[in-house]
Amino acid sequence: MKYVRIRSEDASAEIDRLMEMDVIDRNAKIRKTETHRLVPILPGNEDVLKGYEIIEDIHYSRERKSPQEKICLALHDLPEKVKGQLPMKWEYVGDIAILKMDVPDEYKQRIGQAYAEALGMKTICIDHGVSGEFRRPDMEVIFGSDTVSSRLENGIRYEFDVTKVMYSSGNTDERERMAKLDCTGEVVWDMFAGIGYFSLPIAKFTKPLRVISTEKNPDSYEFLVRNAELNDVSDILYPVLGDNRHMHSKAFADRILMGYVQRTSEFLETALTAIKDNGIIHYHDTFYVNEYQEKIRQIFDSQPCDHEILGIREVKSFAPSVSHYVADVRIKQTPLNRTL
Repeated sequence: MKYVRIRSEDASAEIDRLMEMDVIDRNAKIRKTETHRLVPILPGNEDVLKGYEIIEDIHYSRERKSPQEKICLALHDLPEKVKGQLPMKWEYVGDIAILKMDVPDEYKQRIGQAYAEALGMKTICIDHGVSGEFRRPDMEVIFGSDTVSSRLENGIRYEFDVTKVMYSSGNTDERERMAKLDCTGEVVWDMFAGIGYFSLPIAKFTKPLRVISTEKNPDSYEFLVRNAELNDVSDILYPVLGDNRHMHSKAFADRILMGYVQRTSEFLETALTAIKDNGIIHYHDTFYVNEYQEKIRQIFDSQPCDHEILGIREVKSFAPSVSHYVADVRIKQTPLNRTL
């Protein structure tokens, strides 16, 4: 930050004059030394302040600068078109920062280093979206090499590789809600366990008899096993690698988590086969915001089961006019879990 350096005995009159010129940065404090006042000035006013002594307090300005300011300063000489693509928001995943931007390859390494230094991160990645059945992230590393992150959230340690596993930070409230359920003595089946998003808080905090966690993606399964160990729940949480539709046992679960979206209804028959009478299904899916209640009712009314919708919650916004919802549904009775 740049300052006008004014002798203390002249400060009153000169500060009034600078205020009339509208060049003082009113968001920063005027500093004192033994003999002078340092008046912060807005950038770009050096020409109109000829005759004044202008200094830059490097130590002080570094402490006060926001990460955005540090990034802009470090990359000030990039082409304007490139600077216009630099994001001023990012996602922290432990000590990894994830950016969304589209810049030429020749600038990526320098941009990555600038963000790493400004944010104090070990690795910087560009997020190009997700694809495929496993919703694997298309993540480009532009600084650093270690892509395994460890994230502590509501007393749970999640470890995962950001280039292999998608982590949904928008589901934080739902993960916290799962940790507050009373699952005392229950057998819980997490049909889409991932790295343990919902399985871990349930296993650690809700007193279940066991949590069966099914995951089809080998990369996610690897971290599911590791996270169970990290959180000391390996004696309760049972990871299963494979398609949940290959679980042939009937009426074994008191509670089922269906933490999937867009195709969740395709797996409902499997859930209804596995649920005990009076068990609860936490059914996730995406719907238009003006019809989610009707759609959820239609989905369960179309199934051969006696059910009660206990509540519906919005998990997060998914797209314009579309949100991700979770319905808590009690399955009073269904013929699908009967052995013929």
